Amino acid sequence: MKTRTFRIGGVHPEENKLTHEVATVTAALPKQAIFPLSQHIGAPAKAVVQKGDKVKVGTLIAEAGGFVSAPIFSSVSGTVFKVDTAIDATGYRKPCIIINVEGDEWEETIDRSDKLEKMADHPELTPEIIVERVKNAGIAGMGGAGFPTFIKLCPPPTAKAECVIINAVECEPYITADYRLMMEHADEILVGLELLMKAAKVEKGYIGIEDNKPKAIELFEQKTASDPRIEVVALAKKYPQGGEKQLVDAVIRRQVPAPPAIPVNVGAIVQNVGTAFAVYEAVMKNKPLFERYTTVTGKRLAKPGNFLVRMGTPMKDLIDVCGGMPEGDNKVLAGGPMMGKALTTIDVPICKGTNSVTILSDDDARRKQAQPCIRCAKCVSACPMGLEPYLLAKISDLKDWERAEAEDITSCIECGSCQFTCPAHRPLLDNIRQGKSTVMGIIRARSAKK
Repeated sequence: MKTRTFRIGGVHPEENKLTHEVATVTAALPKQAIFPLSQHIGAPAKAVVQKGDKVKVGTLIAEAGGFVSAPIFSSVSGTVFKVDTAIDATGYRKPCIIINVEGDEWEETIDRSDKLEKMADHPELTPEIIVERVKNAGIAGMGGAGFPTFIKLCPPPTAKAECVIINAVECEPYITADYRLMMEHADEILVGLELLMKAAKVEKGYIGIEDNKPKAIELFEQKTASDPRIEVVALAKKYPQGGEKQLVDAVIRRQVPAPPAIPVNVGAIVQNVGTAFAVYEAVMKNKPLFERYTTVTGKRLAKPGNFLVRMGTPMKDLIDVCGGMPEGDNKVLAGGPMMGKALTTIDVPICKGTNSVTILSDDDARRKQAQPCIRCAKCVSACPMGLEPYLLAKISDLKDWERAEAEDITSCIECGSCQFTCPAHRPLLDNIRQGKSTVMGIIRARSAKK
């Protein structure tokens, strides 16, 4: 099998795909669901319900709070307990809506049948109608930063889309939610890709899959064999193969320039495989985004698994189904070990972007003692953006924001390759993350004054 990959940097972490062949289970409903109003990049959603209101599955509970924003829908039926704050994956208290669950009554407008809706049966679906339905369903990217999907489908006048690339790579260790989704809903994903292609007004679609998923590659090659518009691209096992810019480089051999450039500036619109499935459900089934595939995993977890879970479900509920928290020291991550965020509490709910709950135990959960930098430049070789992580970390630590901006800190994709490869165990990513956040704030403040 001939594979492609990106040209700069990358590392090879141990895969630990413990749940690769574990079929997806529908998670039980929570007793109480928590919906943070910030589940995407951009402005938080604004609550449109209040204490005591009755809601159904699929009821709008928060509207978009601006252009770069997305509405939120209830994943449960019941009564609004309160509009308050709760700790989210960032560790801070953020505005949220809390709903007490009562039964499982769905909005009647949602098509709950298993019938596969095909593009040929829906000539009424214009690009504008597709984009509007995606926007109204609250779909945000389900594999990365959580960018509202409809915005990607409406590129600026200075950019022209030429293709849609489906990110089915799942290169982060441990996580298998996307793989299970591909194996269990390939037909719906392909219709979702067709919808995205029509919305973007392009005639070419790619599906990038890492070659540690040969069954998925074979399945999608079989299903697309008669459609010359769609190409399945086998990709080498290398992290972060699923990064947008790395994926574009691997698939169409074009490199996206530094920010503010985005993939569409070189002709590509990239969407996660989970997003493609959500687009199918939104456009063809009138189903808003309120549930997702999520992996719950860890080497010492008794029964790790993959779940179709309603958003708002506390992570604790899923961990309990998997046998509960292992004994000893544990670190719980929202996401995988490379880019996931360590949690302060397991009462944090599953949100639009939660592809995994990963539990690292004992030695894996402990950071090794940081030592002085030995100037080996391994972090430079590993950086997929061609940056100098040791330098960015140092100038961030020194709060030299002007130089940090000049050294392109905003190009960092926070993949953690530098920290993973550092033999001195330096907290490179930690420092760079803080520096990048500060510099981006400075840039926004400067732009606001113009």
